[in-house]
Amino acid sequence: MKKSKNKNLINSPKGMHDILPQDQPIWEKMRKVAKDISDSYNFSRIDTPIVEYASLYERPLGAGSDVVEKQMFILNTKGGDGLALRPEGTAGVSRAYLQHGLSHLAQPLKLYYEGPMFRYEHPQAGRFRQFYQSGFEIIGSEGDAVYDVQVILACVRLLETLKIKNLSIEVNTIGCRTCRPNYRRKLLEYYKGKEKKICADCQRRLKNNPLRVLDCKEDICQPFIKEAPIMLENLCVFCNKHFKAVLDHLEELALPYRLNNHLVRGFDYYNRTVFEIFTEGFAPALAAGGRYDYLMEMIGGRATPAVGGAIGLDRLVEIIKSHEINLIAKKKPKIFLVHIGDEARKKALTIVESLLLAGIDVYESLGKDSLRAQLKIADKIASPLALIFGQQEVFEQTIIIRDMKTGAQETVPLVKIANVLKKRLK
Repeated sequence: MKKSKNKNLINSPKGMHDILPQDQPIWEKMRKVAKDISDSYNFSRIDTPIVEYASLYERPLGAGSDVVEKQMFILNTKGGDGLALRPEGTAGVSRAYLQHGLSHLAQPLKLYYEGPMFRYEHPQAGRFRQFYQSGFEIIGSEGDAVYDVQVILACVRLLETLKIKNLSIEVNTIGCRTCRPNYRRKLLEYYKGKEKKICADCQRRLKNNPLRVLDCKEDICQPFIKEAPIMLENLCVFCNKHFKAVLDHLEELALPYRLNNHLVRGFDYYNRTVFEIFTEGFAPALAAGGRYDYLMEMIGGRATPAVGGAIGLDRLVEIIKSHEINLIAKKKPKIFLVHIGDEARKKALTIVESLLLAGIDVYESLGKDSLRAQLKIADKIASPLALIFGQQEVFEQTIIIRDMKTGAQETVPLVKIANVLKKRLK
């Protein structure tokens, strides 16, 4: 759509975008599919505030993570509260689980959410500063690998239902508190003497959280990442058994996966399984997630087994539009009601309402008086039929049906208009 060149116009902030009327049907379809998939897998909806205490994210995500260090929107309130716009959904859902005692409900508790997230990052294809996610969380799951796979499966089914093809799942394990310290030592030993050869961010990561160097996208770091020791060869017995079960379930379900030994995800709260889902020809991940058995403990609760995943809705819209994927069922044609004169305008609203109640979509322009202007709108919205209601029709209790393609007209009694239109629109 053509953008205004008016230099005095106040535009939306950088990285924020409007969802325009012509794109709303795609968003409505995505939200419906997300709800349907959630219902199928017995997830219940939860909504959490878009504003939380910043401390909710600082420890679970990691004080040295890019999100906490560079990308959080911090709010300066009059009361001096340390608040932040939520950068992701899992921490808020976990906080709600603890705050409202949801552990007393039947476990595991399956929850899903949908809404805007906020990160102050460089806007580019598939990345915005306000972006939308749908997420699935399974909490209190006893750590069973079947739930890791069920979250992956829910994400895959949602994408498939939206006709997104050629999906591939990348999966890895990052171990637990038992086996990770030994791997951390090996990683630091490997990078010893290489510190000045990697990017500045990775030099900092080596001090704060060495695993995160594996998540670096800078070209200068890739040769070192490629040769780095891998977590899979350093797992404890329990993590090894858990990951084997995850892969067995994926194979049983014939889900196409690839083992990515360098996949770690960017938040400190993850342990064991991590995953990302891609489609061919589109670089950013469409969905991602993993297990987070320690997150509850990080925010003041007890360690609680949990696993989740989130889908980037803005990225889906980008793919749906660029691939011209048709998700929207053909809409019923709208009838256009044309009124002529004050008396006709008074009664036109009643006619519109009666037709809507009869299941007939009607478009009108009651603020316009000109017949020509109204017919022009009818033509613009490609209405197949126009209803013409003037002073004579008010007196005779009739209405004229005009075929917008042929110009042919028919006068029918008002009381029969709904039935006549239903037959004409078949």
